[in-house]
Amino acid sequence: MASQSQIYAGAFADPVFAAQSVFRDLMDGFARPGTIKRLEATSTPPAPLATAAGAVALTLCDHDTPVWLTPALSKSAVPQWIAFHTGAPLTTSKTDARFAFIEKGAAFPGFDQFSLGTQDYPDRSTTLVIEVEALSGGPALTAKGPGIKDVTEIAVKGLPDVFLEFWTANRAIFPRGVDLVLTAGDKLICLPRTTRLSLKEA
Repeated sequence: MASQSQIYAGAFADPVFAAQSVFRDLMDGFARPGTIKRLEATSTPPAPLATAAGAVALTLCDHDTPVWLTPALSKSAVPQWIAFHTGAPLTTSKTDARFAFIEKGAAFPGFDQFSLGTQDYPDRSTTLVIEVEALSGGPALTAKGPGIKDVTEIAVKGLPDVFLEFWTANRAIFPRGVDLVLTAGDKLICLPRTTRLSLKEA
């Protein structure tokens, strides 16, 4: 059972300023996909949720945004921590979730298991916040699309082999589809559904 200190501690020291700072980082990250952003405002959520993912939760989640958590996160102090600090309701239904959190090393669910939005309301899709080993040092992928001048490269370490297949299928149903926030430590990369990814040619 979670201790009271795990539930009540670890949020932003200055909630308003910190949330504004993280929100700016997220908006800039989505405007410039593939750019690594180091968060100035951080949190200390209960394990196994990590720093940047916790900051995203504190910034974006509220009583109108159902949250889905992996089994490991659900069994930790994270549900109570999110509920106490954000008021966001938890859901066991992936399609009902506005945000989904996946810790490092967790089984990687297919993107089509979540809400993909509709043609009329594509914004009603799920945003997935996925922790990885690192945002560099992994297989090189090229990224193209809105917000990217010509082409950029990302090399996220810790994504499963099926990631590119999942992402290609997600991109194919635009304007529907999920958006991703990949986190590692106090850093993150945003990947909106408009971004096209492919393996970098040798």
